[in-house]
Formats: sequence, C-alpha cells, structure tokens
Amino acid sequence: MLNENMTLNILVVDDEINIRRTLSYCLTSEKHHVISVSNPADALDEVRQRAFDMALIDIRLGEESGMDLISPLLASSPWTKIVVITAYASIKNAVEAMRRGAADYIEKPFTPAQIRLLTNKIGKIRELENQIAVLKENVRSIDTPDILTSHNSGVQRVIENAKKAASSEAIILIQGESGTGKSVLARAIHGWSLRASKPIAVVSCPSVPSELLESELFGHVKGAFTGAVKDNLGRIAACEGGTLFLDEIGDMALSLQPKLLRFIQDKEYERLGDATTRKANVRIITATNVDLAARVSEGLFREDLFYRINVITLTLPPLREHPEDIVPMALDFMVLFCRTNHKNFLGFEPEAENMLIKHNWAGNIRELRNAVERAVILGSGRYIGAGDLPDNITLYPSGSRQNSPSIGDPVALAAIEEMHIRRLLARTSSIQEAAEILGIDQATLWRRRKIYGI
Repeated sequence: MLNENMTLNILVVDDEINIRRTLSYCLTSEKHHVISVSNPADALDEVRQRAFDMALIDIRLGEESGMDLISPLLASSPWTKIVVITAYASIKNAVEAMRRGAADYIEKPFTPAQIRLLTNKIGKIRELENQIAVLKENVRSIDTPDILTSHNSGVQRVIENAKKAASSEAIILIQGESGTGKSVLARAIHGWSLRASKPIAVVSCPSVPSELLESELFGHVKGAFTGAVKDNLGRIAACEGGTLFLDEIGDMALSLQPKLLRFIQDKEYERLGDATTRKANVRIITATNVDLAARVSEGLFREDLFYRINVITLTLPPLREHPEDIVPMALDFMVLFCRTNHKNFLGFEPEAENMLIKHNWAGNIRELRNAVERAVILGSGRYIGAGDLPDNITLYPSGSRQNSPSIGDPVALAAIEEMHIRRLLARTSSIQEAAEILGIDQATLWRRRKIYGI
C-alpha cells in the first residue's frame, strides 16, 4: 500500500474541462498535488518549472496528439511516470505509448476507484525509486563506521542538536576541520529528517571547477557551452523533495554565490542556456572547514549569503579534543578493514593504543582511518602493535620510534629515564599511579616532567 505520508505531484493534460475538473477533484481528495492544463505547450511549460511524479495525458488533445508529448516531457523530466488516457483503446495504441516511454494507459470512461488504483501503483514505483536512490547513497558510505557515537559530552551535544534540527526545514551550516566527519553528519541529518525517503545530492564545491559548478548544480541544456552535448538536469533537480548538501561552501566562487543566494531565498533557478525559471523543493545543508566570517571580511564570501546559510550552526570539534573516542573509532575501523582485507586482528596492543591517543591527528578521523587501514594491511599477529602504525604516529615528539634509545645504547642515562617516564605516563591513568610504579613521590615526578617537557 502507498505510504500514507507520501503525496504525488501530478500533471493532468486534457482538452476537456470536465475531465480536468473530475481528475483534479479525485486526485486532490487523495491528498495529491495537481496541476491541470489543456494543451502540450502548457504542459511542457509546467514541466520545465517544477517536478512531477506522474502525468495523465489524453491521447487526443484537440488537433494535437498526446502521444507526441511523451518524448519531450520525458526529456525534460525523465523520472515522471506518464499514463496515457484514451477513449480509443487498442493494443496498437498501448504498444506505441509504451514504446515512447509511457508507464501505463487507462481507458475512458474511468471511475475514481480506477484512478486511485493507478496512482497507488505509480506511487509505489516512485517510492521504490526513491528508496533505491537512498540505498545507493548508503552503499557509497557503507565503509564508514558509526563515528556519531561519542563518549565526549561536547560531541554528544552537537549530535543531539543535529537531531533536533533535522526535523525542521532550517538551513544547517556544519563547521569543522577537514576530516572531522562533516559529510557523515550531513547524511545523518538527512536520514533523521522527514525527507529521508527522498534522495540526497552531495556537491563538493572544491572538487568541481568553478566554471562547471553552476552546471553541476542547476543543470544545462544541450549546446549551452562547449562540451554540452546533451541536456543535464543538474543536482538540484536530481534531489527533488530531498536534501542538497554543499560541502566546503567556503570555496565556492564569488560569481556563483548570488545565484545560490537567489535559489535559497526563492527556490527558483534557471539551467544554463535556458531562460525558463524552474522551482525546486529541496532542503539545504552546507559545510565548511574555513572561517566564513573571515572570508566575508576578506571579500571572498558574500555577507548576505553567509547570514542566509548561518541559521543553525553545528561545530564538530577536532579529534584531538575528544581523545576518548580515538580507540573506539580505531577498533571500528580495524573491524572494517579486517573484513575487507581478510585479516583477523583482535585489537591493539597497549602501547599502540597509547600512541593513537597521544597523536595530534591533524587530519582528524580521516587520518585515523588511513592509519588503521595501513596497520591492518601491513600488520601481522593477533594484535596491532606500535610498529604497525605509520612512522609519524609516535609518543616521542623529538624523534621517531626507531630513533628512541634502548637499554645498553651509548646514550646518557637521562635519555633512558625520559623514554621510560614517557611510556609509563602513556600507559597509566594518573600521575599518582605512575609515581607509585617508579617508586618516587608525585612532586619528584612533576619535576622530571618539567625537565623533559612532558
């Protein structure tokens, strides 16, 4: 049965006013949104302006043929399911309609029950198509463990606020250093929202050349520029009813920002090479790893656009500010890469865990992921050890693990003492515990830490 919360946008094309009124009444009583027109020209104008899930087209439109409307309508809106209405039903007409791209046909006279059955059928198809789009998006991110489960109170507050904001239609700006999980949070917000059954379109502003970003967002028509060999609907049209996620919006070219601002305010846009104004129903989420306020003061980002997208701001802290999450995340990544690389690690050795915790993680979660992947691929044994981690991950800021002194090396006693204290502090949970193991009082240990800069 069709999801009761789902409504269809339906276009009715019939030259008989009574048929248009009857269909409109029947469909709107089922909570669908209906626009009715009497001729192909008006039908194409409507399709260029907004997205339709379904179109009911009479095969006889005065002196014109509804059959000839199928191809141009699908060219402009390929996801629209076309149902041909005819009083001249025949196998020949049905085959020809299907050949041109129609999804079904219905014969006059029809009853409200037949129309309900038809819309339920089309609704289920559109619902399945949306679910497939969502599943495809999920498959792209299936290799990302749940990084939104945190033991840090600050991160937990961010996630809770994100869940609260998800149910609204407000624009959300996600801030954070590169690799902190902004795109993961954006997809989660879409999944928590009322638009979860619709697609999410992700556009990475730095990844698309500035001269092509407008086409990527708004689409273009064939011949709009060199290389435009066919129509492109654009990412906005592709996520109709869903969410548009603009990643690293701070890198968007100034020339495109006014068009984005207009779309955010009015939900209207034009494709490149086409003067037709179109409407879209999408929710906007943006993300940035730069200080947008500073970009505004530098003249690199429009102030009015900044205030428009800065309705609800969520700031993800860098990984070094919630070290309690490092080992749980590393274990999740380990399980993932063990599965994909046919390994059987049981965990990390204590020294390796401590090295992960003490590392600065300038690349945040992305760097952690890469480090664990490398360790799983190159490591051996039952546990990932310190030697399996990348060389830049070390407890010793003054040098790498390979250059750290060992007992018996021709080095000063102080170097051995420093190394031992560093390792012990990394393995113990408190200064008191470390001092007890060393057999000295805490004041002495504090002095040693000050000497060695620990």
